Amino acid sequence: MADTRQFGDLATQLIIESRRSALADNLLKYNDNLVRSVIREQRDLEKLMDGAQEVSPAILIYQTAIVRNKRCLLAYHKHRTDQLRDMYWAVGGALPHILSNQDIRSKLSPHEVDFLRQYSASVMDYRAGFSNELDITASITHPPKDLHVLVRVVRDCGVIQTELGSIDFQKGQRFMVRRADIEHLIVQGFLEEV
Repeated sequence: MADTRQFGDLATQLIIESRRSALADNLLKYNDNLVRSVIREQRDLEKLMDGAQEVSPAILIYQTAIVRNKRCLLAYHKHRTDQLRDMYWAVGGALPHILSNQDIRSKLSPHEVDFLRQYSASVMDYRAGFSNELDITASITHPPKDLHVLVRVVRDCGVIQTELGSIDFQKGQRFMVRRADIEHLIVQGFLEEV
């Protein structure tokens, strides 16, 4: 049986994969093979257009397929970068927390790891200008109700300098501390509110 695949079928598979990822609210493994196949199809279509001697309806079909493939590739990568940014902010801007997780790291392409590093560097550069007044990595979805919070240490995080002195957070201990001093540790999963 002959291959009856149409132009754009591979790009459509990328969009279906993005939709599946969005519906599951889960980052799927970067599909390098499919992305490369779409790019190969793009090059083949461009060669077909360059080889055409006269204006014909086929050129319009090739051009439409090229534009559609580009849009699908861009949508796939935009969806993934949006998910990476959401993941970055969900852990309070703790890039090592994301990259040390082997499950997440195995789903990323090398370019996505570079994107995360550059994004984090940009956020830190931006944050450096006014870090004394405002912490842009703090959660804004649940504003604090109290200045102090009772927390339990979930994972050892060592000695932390607070406004009132240093505290050694060891697993299983409980502390009443200023929320502003330890908000980033709650977001990163080292502490949990009791």
